[in-house]
Amino acid sequence: MPCPDEGGGGEFEIRKSKYPMITSIKVKNVATYDPVNGVQIDGLKKVNFIYGANGCGKTTLSNFLQNPVNLKFANCTVNWKNETPIKVLVYNKEFREQNFGKGKLNGVFTLGQATKEEIKVIEDKNEELKNVKADGIKKRETLNAQKQRKDDLEKEFTESSWKKIYKKYDKEFKEAFVGSMKSGELFKNRLLQEFSNNIATLKTLGELKENAKTIFGEVPQNIEPINTISYERILDIEVESVWKKIIVGKADVDIAKLIQKLNINDWVNQGRSYIQADEDICPFCQQPTINEDFKNQLENWFDVTYLNDIKVIKELKQEYNLLTQNLINELNDIETSQKNFKDTKLNVDKFSAYLKTLISQNTTNSEFLNNKIKEPSRSIELVSLKEQLDLIADLIKDANDEIKKHNDIVANFNAEKSDLIRSIWKYIIEEFRTDIAKYLSDKGGLETGITGLQTQLTAKLTEFHTLQSEIQNLSKNVTSIQPTVDEINRLLRSYGFLNFEIVPTAEKGFYQILREDGEIAETTLSEGEITFITFLYFLQRAKGGETEESVNEERILVIDDPISSLDSNVLFVVSTLIKEIIKNVKSDVGNIKQIILLTHNVYFHKEVSYEGLNRKGEKSQFWILRKNNKVSTIHFYGLNNPIQSSYELLWREIKEWENNSGITIQNTLRRILENYFSILGNKRDDVLINKFTTQEDREICSSLLSWANEGSHTLPDDLFIEAPDGTITKYLEVFKNIFSHTDNIGHYNMMMGMELDFEKN
Repeated sequence: MPCPDEGGGGEFEIRKSKYPMITSIKVKNVATYDPVNGVQIDGLKKVNFIYGANGCGKTTLSNFLQNPVNLKFANCTVNWKNETPIKVLVYNKEFREQNFGKGKLNGVFTLGQATKEEIKVIEDKNEELKNVKADGIKKRETLNAQKQRKDDLEKEFTESSWKKIYKKYDKEFKEAFVGSMKSGELFKNRLLQEFSNNIATLKTLGELKENAKTIFGEVPQNIEPINTISYERILDIEVESVWKKIIVGKADVDIAKLIQKLNINDWVNQGRSYIQADEDICPFCQQPTINEDFKNQLENWFDVTYLNDIKVIKELKQEYNLLTQNLINELNDIETSQKNFKDTKLNVDKFSAYLKTLISQNTTNSEFLNNKIKEPSRSIELVSLKEQLDLIADLIKDANDEIKKHNDIVANFNAEKSDLIRSIWKYIIEEFRTDIAKYLSDKGGLETGITGLQTQLTAKLTEFHTLQSEIQNLSKNVTSIQPTVDEINRLLRSYGFLNFEIVPTAEKGFYQILREDGEIAETTLSEGEITFITFLYFLQRAKGGETEESVNEERILVIDDPISSLDSNVLFVVSTLIKEIIKNVKSDVGNIKQIILLTHNVYFHKEVSYEGLNRKGEKSQFWILRKNNKVSTIHFYGLNNPIQSSYELLWREIKEWENNSGITIQNTLRRILENYFSILGNKRDDVLINKFTTQEDREICSSLLSWANEGSHTLPDDLFIEAPDGTITKYLEVFKNIFSHTDNIGHYNMMMGMELDFEKN
């Protein structure tokens, strides 16, 4: 019995079945087994029968079960209930060769020499061991149920978190999930880790999305700030008092009253520039009225104060126009560059609207200034550009603030990215805190229960191994190989093998076979004698142990064709011995927990699988292993024994022809006709053949009947060796009509199972 693992596995790894056993076998890419699909044997129970002709792959199967770690079986697998393997004893050709090729046999220890009291103690200990084992099994079942609930909880939470969280935020925050988005399990682990450790400041979803636009995706680059504008001097010029001042000449000059009365100050001032120094022609009336006195009065009217005021407004106008134009040009450049910059932080639409208003206002002011220059005596009030310039300046300031934030992020990109990722996970775990907390609480409760059960199970395992050691020590003290010698010799004498016997060797722990005259008999035994004594030895190995400690060891038997060269009497003996083992296996008596029997002999299969009135325990399972087109295949029959007699087997081949090779179908049809009709006279043949209306049917009928008449022992015509499905169907139709035309259709229906089907309907 294997030792349990540290996690409490081993002997208690059992759920539905009380004992460990093989549940399925996969054999492929070896011998006649297909390298791609191979053969899958599922649903193995306590007792399993596999029938198959020689060469179909039975020995390969038994060799694999005997030595599954052999490299040639690298593509084969054997599955155990709850992954708990036990010892497998295999009887096949290799077993015979290994045990009769060295001149002596290993001893087999049994409890045969123990007293009744000693055996009673061992039996009591074994019963106590069974109770401890049963209790351990229950605890293992409860533990496995708890583990399954925990697994289901984790799976459900994994799927839920993936769907509710990852799928929800994958598009916006994909980079935050790097390293955890390959599987739901990785994402769940990251989520729980962040739940335990994340202490980031909680931010709004909007903030996170906005920051993600900058940080995630392309690695950001520095952005040059937008130049700020200065317009204080423009505003100062706009409020200069000179714009409202009425600029006129000196009032105490003789012509002042006239100029003032006619309100022609600006007109006179403009005309004054046309007076020539050496001419007396008036530029206004073109008469010789200009004299020195008049010139002096004009000069006195437009005195120094007047001229200074004119100079001031001209200079201010020029300065104002220059400042505003330069500023507008600068703002136009900003507008153009920011429109073409995809990552601009400036509100370009508002900026353009404010700039358009500013330009319009400046145009109005230019007209006002021009008018003031032309007519200094006019009072003007310039439109203030302050509001638009302030709005534009605020937009630039806001943009530069965002640019600074952006550039700060660029300067410390990795740190900012890590902070953002932590903030994203913080937001997520807060949003789903209730779900996460419930999961952790439920998981914690299950883990507490699992820990408690694991402790109890470990205690049971300790108790189990203590009892097991006690039983081994007790068995060691009362076991011997002599009972095995006595039992094998008894069976040999019972069944007529009187000229040799098995005896212990001088070397302790071994047997040898001696003739009546004391001669060692291994080299002179017939094949039948070797087969029989080897099988008797195998049965003793199955009941006892190769060592004193292994007498009570649980094991599985695999028996491959134990009657190859035996006569009918010994066949009956072997089948009787095996049926006794089968009865004990079904009743859970003894240490043999499962048996797999493989044979090619129909009569042996029929005899060994016959239950008679003893139908207690779990039903046997049946398979047929075949080789079609040099490839092994298997068919499962469940609880229905597929072999009752060789004749019934032939009919089964017909019923299941689609699963078999088309090469043998004609032979099978002809053999049935030979067995059923015995000898068909030529006259009857002709009459029967003429019952068929088509030439093709008559030829097929003739072929089948000719084979039956010849005894079914010659090579079939090449015409029928490779028969396609269409041809086979035609042969089956003619085969049926032979029974119909000879008034034997009832037998055909019975053997094909049609009457049974009819009764069911």
